[in-house]
Amino acid sequence: MAAGEGIAFGKGLTRIETPIPGLVVFELPVHGDARGWFKENWQREKMTAAGLPDFGPVQNNVSFNDAVGTTRGIHAEPWDKWVSVATGRIFGAWVDLREGPTFGQVFTTEIDPSRAIFVPRGVGNSYQTLEPDTAYTYLVNDHWSPDASYSFLNLADETAAIAWPIPLADVEISAKDREHPRLADVTPVPPRKILVVGAAGQLGLALRHALGESDHVEFATRADLDVTDPQLGEARRWRDYGVIVNASAYTAVDVAETADGRQDAWAANVTGVAGLARIAAAHGITLVHVSSDYVFDGTLGRPYREDDPFCPLGVYGQTKAAGDAVVATVPRHYIVRTSWVIGAGKNFVRTMASLADRDVNPSVVDDQIGRLTFADDIARGIRHLLDTEQPYGTYNLTSAGDAASWADIARDVFRLTGHDPARVHGVSTAQYFSTATSPIAPRPKYSVLDLTKLSSTGFTLASAPDALARYLATAL
Repeated sequence: MAAGEGIAFGKGLTRIETPIPGLVVFELPVHGDARGWFKENWQREKMTAAGLPDFGPVQNNVSFNDAVGTTRGIHAEPWDKWVSVATGRIFGAWVDLREGPTFGQVFTTEIDPSRAIFVPRGVGNSYQTLEPDTAYTYLVNDHWSPDASYSFLNLADETAAIAWPIPLADVEISAKDREHPRLADVTPVPPRKILVVGAAGQLGLALRHALGESDHVEFATRADLDVTDPQLGEARRWRDYGVIVNASAYTAVDVAETADGRQDAWAANVTGVAGLARIAAAHGITLVHVSSDYVFDGTLGRPYREDDPFCPLGVYGQTKAAGDAVVATVPRHYIVRTSWVIGAGKNFVRTMASLADRDVNPSVVDDQIGRLTFADDIARGIRHLLDTEQPYGTYNLTSAGDAASWADIARDVFRLTGHDPARVHGVSTAQYFSTATSPIAPRPKYSVLDLTKLSSTGFTLASAPDALARYLATAL
């Protein structure tokens, strides 16, 4: 065959969807003349602009096939593949072997040097050569490992009913491929894992409820996984993970002003976050990180937007701002910024309810303004961002409605628990801490966050009064 015979020259780079989600065919521009032909088989900038996932290949493999009819597959590996042909032509068949509604969906097409296909993790891949001396090439985004798990499907499966152009009885197939199971006996490929770090904290506990019990969701406490460990990169087979939710943080804002507390705050909120960020960036993992209103100084005079510049006052705020800056460098990231978090365990609302029941009349700060954020709502918001695949970036998430002072919220707690709200006495921050003998962190006076961006994604933000009433009715 003459050089370039049978190859379609002059195509534009074009993306073609298939019935299998994420399985995408690309028409490739091929340039040829009497000497032969040239193509850009994989060009990151152009192809990502055309819709190819930025899948981060780390290895290139070539399978050379001497004879027409050589048949290989169907294998679903735990990595993504960019499949193309350097010489020759194949009939390709792909079967979705992932958990979900498209399990068993089949797509077939021919691939020559002017076409390629992106095969997502968990989609079974196979082919049959249509020309001699066919060089089948593929980029993958993980190195082969004996610990990796695969799923397989028999080439002759009656349910898939692949219309092989050359009957399977007449072609070369390996003994292993002939022994693979039928579709009814295939173990579906689960989604990439979700790891929640800080699973014992108030947000971690809320995430257990929001994400549910599933084999692909893992919850790790500090005893299970120390994110400050220099060997963090070897702690898991990270390519098996699709999402890391960092629900851990050092939050003792006053202790952070001491020598030991400062060191602990930087270790947890910056060093540990940087370790997770390196892993997420290296393995194409989505990193979800929870931020704080303390990255601002509270002097802006209007609700803070996601893109407002950092201006932290104390050590805790400085470490949270530094952690946010690190996470923002991860290609796939969500930073969820909150304020005044209330969840399981000891917190402001529980304390006020307890004081009300014990007939204690508290003095509560009335010159700090913000909104409560309930851990259940943060967990619900994180799941929303992941499930709906919102654009990566920072999203403010608090209760909605009018802002209030800590004293206002305390009065609401007293009222909702059947006590006289007038028993709460408002004082300034300076008055409240006037007798303190240990370091006190500076607090932002205005912590209201603008909620427009998250609301525009279709997420329903709970109103502050309703959220507080719900919490008091269910958590106490």
